[in-house]
Amino acid sequence: MTTVANDYNAESIKILKGLEAVRKRPAMYIGNTHEAGLHHLVYEVVDNAIDEALSGHCTQIDVSLNLDGSVTVKDNGRGIPTEIHSETGKSAMEAVMTVLHAGGKFEKKGYQISAGLHGVGVSVVNALSEWARVEVCRNGNIYFQSYKRGIPDGDVKILGKTDSTGTRIDFKPDHLIFETTELKLDIIAARMMELAFLNKGIRINVKQEQPSGEEFDKEKNLSYMYEGGIKSFIQHLNKNRKPIHHEIIYTEKQVGNITVEVAFQYNDSYQEHIISFANTVNTHEGGMHLTGFKAAITSAITNYIKNNNTLKIDKNTKISGDDTREGLVGIISVKVPEPQFEGQTKTKLGNTEVRDCVKGVVYEEFVNFLNEHPDSAKSIIQKIYLAAHAREAARKAREITRRKNALDSMSLPGKLSDCSEKNIERTELFIVEGDSAGGSAKQGRDRTFQAILPLKGKIINVEKARLDKVIKNDEVHTLISAIGTNIRDEFNLDKLRYGKIVIMTDADVDGAHIRTLLLTFFYRYMPDLIREGHVYIAQPPLYKVKFGKKEYYAYSDKEMEDLINEVGRDSKYSIQRYKGLGEMNPEQLWTTTMDPKNRIMLKVSLEDEYVADEMFNILMGEEVAPRRKFIQDHAKKVKNLDI
Repeated sequence: MTTVANDYNAESIKILKGLEAVRKRPAMYIGNTHEAGLHHLVYEVVDNAIDEALSGHCTQIDVSLNLDGSVTVKDNGRGIPTEIHSETGKSAMEAVMTVLHAGGKFEKKGYQISAGLHGVGVSVVNALSEWARVEVCRNGNIYFQSYKRGIPDGDVKILGKTDSTGTRIDFKPDHLIFETTELKLDIIAARMMELAFLNKGIRINVKQEQPSGEEFDKEKNLSYMYEGGIKSFIQHLNKNRKPIHHEIIYTEKQVGNITVEVAFQYNDSYQEHIISFANTVNTHEGGMHLTGFKAAITSAITNYIKNNNTLKIDKNTKISGDDTREGLVGIISVKVPEPQFEGQTKTKLGNTEVRDCVKGVVYEEFVNFLNEHPDSAKSIIQKIYLAAHAREAARKAREITRRKNALDSMSLPGKLSDCSEKNIERTELFIVEGDSAGGSAKQGRDRTFQAILPLKGKIINVEKARLDKVIKNDEVHTLISAIGTNIRDEFNLDKLRYGKIVIMTDADVDGAHIRTLLLTFFYRYMPDLIREGHVYIAQPPLYKVKFGKKEYYAYSDKEMEDLINEVGRDSKYSIQRYKGLGEMNPEQLWTTTMDPKNRIMLKVSLEDEYVADEMFNILMGEEVAPRRKFIQDHAKKVKNLDI
């Protein structure tokens, strides 16, 4: 368990100078000035409260997205120290808010374990805000200071007396810094729910302020608290799946100064879903803790099979690490005093000592579970052997296909109309449905850098099929061959043939279904295409509005209404509703949907992978009840529904 440090005072605040560069180069401190960087401001402030929770001093955190675009984060921790700091001669509270790297995280007197990913602290948030205010309840007083773009408006003031403790920080992201200052409740809420799972017993309330007089919306007032911690997280992730054993395998153990907490459970799906954290940071790129976990699972399974003679299985069948994790949902949470973050986005844990800690803890717990629960062990082993047989069948199918050159990147599918450009920084592959749309797209494209791949019918729903059945699907073959990267364990991003993979389907129910099937395939079999920003969705117009000889295109109902109002409702006009790409001639398709100068395209991204995993499972999985509930809950929000 985490060691609690009690001597948290002004001298706990160690200062590393240099705040002035933050506004000049904000991306160095928060990643970027896009949507991700904007939301990172909220996470930095919340992480301070989480640090208090990790130290045992905070039980509730309140986050509010306010009508004026500002954010309020309030906690009931000890409150930022307010005593005079010896190095600056000012209040420690002012140092924390205005000096880069000033905080209790840099001296272990304040915190043994801290949550912040970059450790940049609230001073960066202050520097990148139009204005900020901090209110601290501590030592019986209420302390206050306000700032404009990181600079104090005045000295720290005492507003009054109080019996409570805690910190409240209000800030408004600066429109001069960020491309957008619109914070999204769903993104914030997903991270707050994650933190509540990782810190059992902590309540985190999230709300989006509503205008006075507006009807109360419970979807804008959320509260998260889980006594079961990451065990509750597993239950949440598996709620729309069928676990193949009732018990959630769970352990928490301290090894030296590293705390390892793990929970996992197998279900009847064909995907593995493992989420790893280090000091509550979601390590999207994995790292040593994930490596240790996977090694432990494989070793425990192979040793159990070797030592158990009662299993009625073919022990000559070779199983791989991937086989042992089919249908596995797992959470790994480690707390490390000095985490080393690496990787493309600094979310890969590099501490080698963590690997052996996790491997030892998980191996011991899993072996004990298998020995103590023979029926559950039997179900798990049977599933693993089915996965192994399917993998072998898929391998043989691939070998046969390779001999026919269908998966050889040198032999592209006949239906592909390729482009002449070879630089993937410029190339685009448009995936379209059917020959009609394919014909228009082929004629309308710029064949220098745009390739067209028409698909015949709908690809297999990979959420409901094992690898061997997926591999045998003709349209999947065509996709794999055209894209060039291969799939799963053979995926190689360096072999990608097109920088943009664009899904271009009709604006009707069938088109939406095909788009969802394709996204499911990419997410499950080529997830790095999405993670690296290569997958896009084309946005063809919904309407053509004709005023005399002039034609205009509208991409939404509102845009159409605005267009009619702008040109004049008394003018004679006609409206054509496009339901299929084939209804547009090649020139129209190029002008509206494919021309980089005019087109609108949506870039597919993964903001929270467990949310994405849940959504694909609801929409495309075996269970009907969750899908029915999702449709009932969201039916009223749907516009332009074609039946």
